[in-house]
Amino acid sequence: MTHVQNLALDSIKNISIEEFLTLLQQQSAIAVQFPNGESLVVQVKPKLATLPILAGYVPSGWKDAIYEY
Repeated sequence: MTHVQNLALDSIKNISIEEFLTLLQQQSAIAVQFPNGESLVVQVKPKLATLPILAGYVPSGWKDAIYEY
């Protein structure tokens, strides 16, 4: 995880959800600190690259081969 910015719950009560999400995009992770000392970490989910299509084949009976021995 990258650098996490800590914010008190009181400091974000008056901002819109759009502002919070924009801040989250810029920081990639935010820890919201609650008055009781607990914190909630919110982080951006990275977009995964598409898996490549590989040339090759799966031989017939591959699943049964492990049970032969």
